[in-house]
Amino acid sequence: MNIRQLARIVKTLRRGVMAGLPMAEKSRDPIELFGEWFDTAERCGIYLHEAMTLATSTPDGIPSARMVLLKGFDHSGFSFFTNYGSRKSAELDGNPNAALVLHWNVLQRQIRITGAVARVSHEESAAYYKSRPRGSRIAAWASRQSRVLAHRDDLRRAFDEKQKEYESGDVPLPDFWGGYRLLPDDIEFWQGKANRMHDRLLFRRHQAGWVSEWLYP
Repeated sequence: MNIRQLARIVKTLRRGVMAGLPMAEKSRDPIELFGEWFDTAERCGIYLHEAMTLATSTPDGIPSARMVLLKGFDHSGFSFFTNYGSRKSAELDGNPNAALVLHWNVLQRQIRITGAVARVSHEESAAYYKSRPRGSRIAAWASRQSRVLAHRDDLRRAFDEKQKEYESGDVPLPDFWGGYRLLPDDIEFWQGKANRMHDRLLFRRHQAGWVSEWLYP
């Protein structure tokens, strides 16, 4: 973190990040509040501010978690992309309930999100895939994600082969790669404060809208 980024963070804190969350109210839109916090983390220069923990589990309840990147959010949900042959995909296809956590330690902020997950459309996956750097698109073809890799050279060899195969044209979207979207049922905002008097504001989906309530820290 450089001096300029640190200065932005200090300025943000002085403007009231540590002052606390707004009062719980039914009219508050948690997606808009999420956007405000997400934009603040970006403006502060936090590296990979879009990184989040994705927690999944098997149908019989064995959990696993890993870091992924949030690639979009709106009232339809929170989206991320992966190899459909990966462990996370197998678990999501078998048990579509999942949780997300974003944590910005320097801002003393955390957001927890739970809900059901579904695959996004082929068109949406293709649009995002096309925006990725060429090397990342080739790597998507080369990696048999989550499967045993006998020798490190096998991955490099697969990458080189795909690079040669597509050297004269575009790199197409693999049929085993794409996105998921989590539609939130609960969104909890956590704001750290002095003396561990933290704020926790929970939004729960209710019919066509949201209801909110405070939680003890």
